[in-house]
Amino acid sequence: MKSIAALQHLVTPWSDGLEPSDAELDAIEQELPLILAEVDLLDAQIMTLDRTPTEVDEQRLRRACRRVLAARAALENRAADLPSSGDAA
Repeated sequence: MKSIAALQHLVTPWSDGLEPSDAELDAIEQELPLILAEVDLLDAQIMTLDRTPTEVDEQRLRRACRRVLAARAALENRAADLPSSGDAA
């Protein structure tokens, strides 16, 4: 019996560029509060898809929406506080 071997290279060769860079990881970490707030809002919206929202559901939606807005504002304020690369020191 003959063994069968691949004569071609892998379809997707391994690259060192597959891992996120430190800058990308830092950006994700900075945006993590917003990401988590948006997940909470999505969860609250999903819970009310197949039924009429109760008062508790409406409170949960409002609270989640306020968290998203607060996280977006905090992220924007943090970005505004950082000096841009074009500014002279």
